Amino acid sequence: MEKKRFTYWQDGRMWIGYLEEYPDYMTQGKTVKELKENLLDIYKELTSGNIPAVRRVVAPATAGEQLPLVAV
Repeated sequence: MEKKRFTYWQDGRMWIGYLEEYPDYMTQGKTVKELKENLLDIYKELTSGNIPAVRRVVAPATAGEQLPLVAV
């Protein structure tokens, strides 16, 4: 599995965090280890195709790269 970047911080006794690719979906854990496990669970759910309309942040296109855009 490729490595995913995440942002996290401590709020009181809990660790809060989200995957940088999916900033709308936050989770928490009593320890950083538990937080990482919960982030992995969220990643699996978000990429399973079972959740409709998942918002995702992607890196901008590099110079000369074209994005496949489809009109809706």
